[in-house]
Amino acid sequence: MFESLTDRMSQALRNLRGVGKLSEENMADALAEVRTALLSADVHFKVAREFIDRVKEACLGQEVLASVSPGQMAVKIIHDELVKLLGDGTAEISSKRPLKIMLVGLHGSGKTTSAAKLARHLAKKAGCAKPALIACDIYRPAAIDQLETLARAENFLC
Repeated sequence: MFESLTDRMSQALRNLRGVGKLSEENMADALAEVRTALLSADVHFKVAREFIDRVKEACLGQEVLASVSPGQMAVKIIHDELVKLLGDGTAEISSKRPLKIMLVGLHGSGKTTSAAKLARHLAKKAGCAKPALIACDIYRPAAIDQLETLARAENFLC
């Protein structure tokens, strides 16, 4: 998913090469492609629209340095906005117990494996005595078996 998103964003920003200043005209096509890439990556349409609006506002009128192309400048602005959107910095894990974490995502995105890795991390570093892994994927029974195998490997099975 991220590879496809990266490819589509790179393709969208290629047409900005050689432009001396980022303007509304030369950004419109690139931002439309970025919006399409975000929507195809299952980003909510309101989040995509707000993201594009913030990027457009940041890009318009930006003077491009001699050593930086407009495409590179737009990539930097998009990167900065993605960091803001996804969260910059770190967040501490709550000390309140029982701690509950729910993982959601598309099929095949790595939720089951991430759950096992997160449980191992919590057991070793965050002081959780014994994490419980609970499989709730009723549409893919193999995910339950996979989680059971991963939990058994880490001695999380009772």
